[in-house]
Formats: sequence, structure tokens, C-alpha cells
Amino acid sequence: MHDENLGFNSNAVHAGGIDDVLGSAVSPIYQTSTFKFENADHGAKCFSGEEKGFIYTRIGNPTINELEQAVAKLEGGFGSVATSSGMAAVNTVYMAYLSSGKHLLAHNSLYGPSRAIMESLYPKFGVESTFIDATDIKAFEAAIRPNTALIFLETPANPTIGITDIEAICTIAKTRNIPVCVDNTFCSPYLQRPFELGADIVLHSMTKFINGHADIVAGIVVAKTREHYDKIRPVMVNIGCNMDPHQAWLTRRGLKTLGIRIDRAQENAIKVAAFLEQHPKVDWVLYPGLPSHPQYELAKKQMKGPGAMISFGLKGGLREGKVLMDNVKMALLAVSLGGIETLIQHPASMTHSKLSAEAKKAAGITDELVRLAVGIEDVDDIINDLRQALDKV
Repeated sequence: MHDENLGFNSNAVHAGGIDDVLGSAVSPIYQTSTFKFENADHGAKCFSGEEKGFIYTRIGNPTINELEQAVAKLEGGFGSVATSSGMAAVNTVYMAYLSSGKHLLAHNSLYGPSRAIMESLYPKFGVESTFIDATDIKAFEAAIRPNTALIFLETPANPTIGITDIEAICTIAKTRNIPVCVDNTFCSPYLQRPFELGADIVLHSMTKFINGHADIVAGIVVAKTREHYDKIRPVMVNIGCNMDPHQAWLTRRGLKTLGIRIDRAQENAIKVAAFLEQHPKVDWVLYPGLPSHPQYELAKKQMKGPGAMISFGLKGGLREGKVLMDNVKMALLAVSLGGIETLIQHPASMTHSKLSAEAKKAAGITDELVRLAVGIEDVDDIINDLRQALDKV
């Protein structure tokens, strides 16, 4: 169902629905690897593109296609390409736009593997990269080279929660005809719509907020135009990082409650951030909903709300942070984010451990930084859990 007049939550529930001849209220799972043709001519026309039709699940599948249509609708893009993981989405974009002699310019604080794989694997294919603070627009612009073929942003940044001015970066990029990709995982399309700010490509680890239940691994790339879509989709098909239909069905089910889950988690995070900022054992808190955040006004301008991700540091540093993380009882000491449960982790030794000490320092990923992904539990229980753990510090 596609209706331009529907609101976000209505589209989250209804967009991209499969026409089911039996009238199922929930779209079915097409758990099949291949699809039969009506006859030999039909098969040939499907392969040539003369007729639309499903051929093989790596190339396309109705269940996966429904999810792709729904996410594209929510982001306001032309079309989506679903992948087997968030990193599959990242690599699909890298491979679509970068080649030998080309240069990637990216934010220095982003998901650890997104940077680590660029620095460890892509140089052997002749790809160059620069990672710099994208919150400093002038410095970022100065880092653009004649061979820069892709700008890659993540905002809010992982794990420093820095906010990049998407519109400002996109304005600069357009004068040089450089496509801009925004990893929108931390916000989801519910809180931030990069296409409206000038981005060309948006990607998500759907493992996080879009699915929201910590029970699948998935990614998606959304293209603003057919031109970008036609550049991205063949890469996914040819490297074979497609989703499984059942994985897609679970993700589509989670997507239906995206808005209400984020509303609850964000409501909790606002109260948790305020608690942490006032706690005598906490040295600093970075959360877009606090006036103390250095990009507080920018966050209000380009985000519908501050989200559910908080970074903070304890007085005394890593040792005290470990005490805190080892003593929470309800929050889970685990990586990832965006699920219904509250998670806590230490980026420097976990998600960003493969970065060099110099890279961590430049990106602001300090040893005392603790990242908290706030869930949908009762907020008093989250705060009481943190309070009792802080009492042991």
C-alpha cells in the first residue's frame, strides 16, 4: 500500500505489502531459492529484463522486495537494496563507487569495522582513504582531493555522538559532483531523513533500530535516484550478499513498530542522560538532547529527536568504567544497539579495538568512553540499575 498522505507509522505498517491471492493479513515468507517460469520465452524475457519476474532469490525475492520497498518509502528514496548484514551494505557501497586510484573521504568517528576494513583491505585494490572530523566543515572540505569519489558520513557518530551538518557537507560535495552516503543507523528514518538534506545514498545496519529485537543481522542501502540504484544493485547481486527471505520477514515485522519503539527509548534516554550528567561520579555526557552537547542546535535542526544513544565518561577513567559495566544487573554488557533492551559497552576495547591508538585518539574514542544504548524498559529501572552500579565505583 502506497499513499503519500499516510504518516510515518502508517507507512511503517503498510508500505510495500505483497499482493497475496489468499488474503493473508501478514505478507507470506517466500522461502525459496528459485522461481519457476511460465514457459521458456517467459524465462528468457525475465533474464533479459523485458518482463518483470522473480528468477532466483540472490537476484530478487518477494519477501525481500517488500522490505526494500518499505524502507525506501520511509527514507524517501527511489529504491533499496537489502543485504545480509550492515557491513555487507557498507561494502556494497564501497565497491559500487570506489576503484583503483579513487579516494574515500569519511568521518573519523564511525562504526569501527566500516573504517577498519577500508584501511586494512581496500588499499590492496588501490583505494585511498582519509578519515577526518566531519563536524569541522572547513577541515573536511580541505581534505577533498581531485580523485575523491565518495564521501561517507555517520551522524550521530559512533561512538562519540558527534553531529555532522549533512546539508553543509552535501552542498560542498555537489559543487564537485561527489556522491554522499550517510549511515543513518543511529537515527533510522524516523528521526533523520538525509535525502531531504542532500544525500545521495543512505544505509542502515537493520540489525539495530529497524529490526529492533536483537534477533537478526541485516543491512540495507537506499538510493535517492534510479541512477544510484542501478549502480548499487548489481554489486549486491554479483557479490552475493543478499538477505534470506525469513531474515527479511523478521526485519519487516520489526519495522512496523519502529516509531513507537524509538519514541519510548528516546523518552527513556532523555531522562537517563539527565541523571548521568548530574551524577558526581560522571565526568562528562554526550547526548544530542542535552544543551551541553557541542552540536545541540544542529541536532535540533536536522533530527526529529535526540535518539537513544548516549556516550559518557567516568571520573577516573577506564578502571571505573569497567567496575560500572561489570556491575549492571538489568542492562546487558554487549555490543550492538537499537534493540528493546538496554546495552552497555566499551568501544575502545570492543567495537573499535581494531583501530590504531592514533586513530582512536583523533576520533575522540578515549579509554574512559562508555556507550549506552537505551532500551524500552521502565526508565526508573534503567536509572536504578545504573545508580547501583555507580555506587560500586
